[in-house]
Amino acid sequence: MGAKESRPTPPQANELLLGKCREELEAEFGDSHSRATINRVFDDSLAGFSDAEVADYVPTLAQRIARDRLRALGQVAGTIARDRPEIVFVGLEGRGRSLMAAGLAELKSDGSVNVVATGTRATAALDENVIAAMAEIGIDLNEVYAKPLTNEVLDAADVVVTLGRSVGAVTVPETAEHEDWRVGDPVGAPLTEVRRIRHELEARVDDLLLRLGASS
Repeated sequence: MGAKESRPTPPQANELLLGKCREELEAEFGDSHSRATINRVFDDSLAGFSDAEVADYVPTLAQRIARDRLRALGQVAGTIARDRPEIVFVGLEGRGRSLMAAGLAELKSDGSVNVVATGTRATAALDENVIAAMAEIGIDLNEVYAKPLTNEVLDAADVVVTLGRSVGAVTVPETAEHEDWRVGDPVGAPLTEVRRIRHELEARVDDLLLRLGASS
């Protein structure tokens, strides 16, 4: 028997999912933002995807991005309380260092910081060895994706961590602390090298959380 052919999601199903994503965003942020603002941010987040290989997952991914952006907009405007430090990790494609650093910060802070993994040229493709190395310490990246870097998320950040020269120019707001971590690129590297990078990121994350008073 031949391999089962993959079939595209019917347009009606996509429309139903898009409607569900909008409803959930309105339910979550309706007290902080107008419906027009919520739809604008969601539509703009949708427009950032052009990879046909992940077309079926685009509404859900766009919803996650819109949620971060709407929360950040509300924090800057004062309509959403800022109850913990905001750390934004900026990588290039968001397939390696930013996801690893964000996962480590979430684990080690026990939820006392909010972290966002971003990429200046974010892609939904994940690196297998990065997933494997993080799974070894109990962090599951299979359903985690870095978000495209946006002004809203930067403006709400308390700390912006860029991960090497490859990310390009990043405009860090005056209200945020900036750190640049020169760490090797784990994407495409052997598992042993990815583990070494993980250890280095772990030490840097520990130091950052200690300075923020957010260590678990």
